[in-house]
Amino acid sequence: MRIIAGVAKGRTLGTVAGATRPTSDRAREGLFSSLLSEFGDFLGLHVLDLYGGSGAIALEALSRGATLVHIVEKDPEAQKTIENNYELVNKNRPAGKFHLYSMSAQRFVSDAPKEKYHIVYVDPPFDFSDIEVQEILSKLHAGSFLKDDAVIAVERTAKRSNFSWPEGFSAVRERNYGQATIFYGNYTPENG
Repeated sequence: MRIIAGVAKGRTLGTVAGATRPTSDRAREGLFSSLLSEFGDFLGLHVLDLYGGSGAIALEALSRGATLVHIVEKDPEAQKTIENNYELVNKNRPAGKFHLYSMSAQRFVSDAPKEKYHIVYVDPPFDFSDIEVQEILSKLHAGSFLKDDAVIAVERTAKRSNFSWPEGFSAVRERNYGQATIFYGNYTPENG
């Protein structure tokens, strides 16, 4: 697994043995292509990666110029992998700030927001129910974690035929990448 673009392009990242399911290179490329078409570039963007795994998604955003990148991961082995991968990417001196929150996504979204985010990537284990994912999204909305133009990308197993967005979000598109489907949604603020 490599960083695709930006200051750390080509850096090989470590993975977490058995504990996580890394997003495929094809899905990562598709995700970042979609996000680039939405935002133009990553400069000035705040990115939140829930269920960080190896950190590949957030670190790709950091490499591409995101101003602020937060990763949430509760698994200790995954946390070590994220820290090691950050050190690899940091050798190329990305401009943005990075922070790893060593806690569950549920706890993170239940606390007061640390920031407001432009991009939120939600990739829980495939055995998480849609209801659990919807609860996380509802807490992001209720907790004021999101900028008005926020894009949320939810990765689910391709075996599921659909994903229903909770109130406060509107479906934009979905893209299938073999074993995974990424569902894209926009935040719809109550005053918007």
